[in-house]
Amino acid sequence: MKINSIALFCGSADGFHPKYRELAAAFGLRCARQKITLYYGGAALGLMKAAADACRTHQGKVIGIAPSFFSNSTVIDTTLDELYLVDSMSERKQMLERSADAFVALPGSYGTMDEFFEVLTDAQLGLHHKPVAILNASGYYSPLIQQLEIFTKEGFLRDFHYNLLIIANTIDDLFEKLENYENSNSRHWLDKIKKSN
Repeated sequence: MKINSIALFCGSADGFHPKYRELAAAFGLRCARQKITLYYGGAALGLMKAAADACRTHQGKVIGIAPSFFSNSTVIDTTLDELYLVDSMSERKQMLERSADAFVALPGSYGTMDEFFEVLTDAQLGLHHKPVAILNASGYYSPLIQQLEIFTKEGFLRDFHYNLLIIANTIDDLFEKLENYENSNSRHWLDKIKKSN
């Protein structure tokens, strides 16, 4: 499928190793080179900033969506050409989900997982049919992937829902899988859980 925009979920911290900033910058550069609009949380911090700066430096389009309660002087990147301020984290997630063609998680923690699992759950429920991906560089998300496999093995996650998630180990692998994405959800299952009109 043609991807024109990606919502990036990642840390507002740098992490303890420079490889994380390098990964985020390489991701932002790839978006710029492929003319993919980068949506993100609008922060001037951490991996979020590294990805956005790399994309902008190479003439890519970056759009920030940030809650208005964050500080303009320390958190929000007020130098962005396109920045939308919203009232809450929930509103930010909803706007990111509406706006982007795909969703990618790089290393992060609570906020990254909150955003990631919300869009993945919405894909499970058929509320959107867009690709959701984890970039598992350096095995950062391997324990999480193992937990998802346990969900499936123990009968709490159907195979076709597990397969909604793209897992990639490199940026090249990620973008190839995004381009070749086919939604694995079950029409029969969706028809069963949803109200008939």
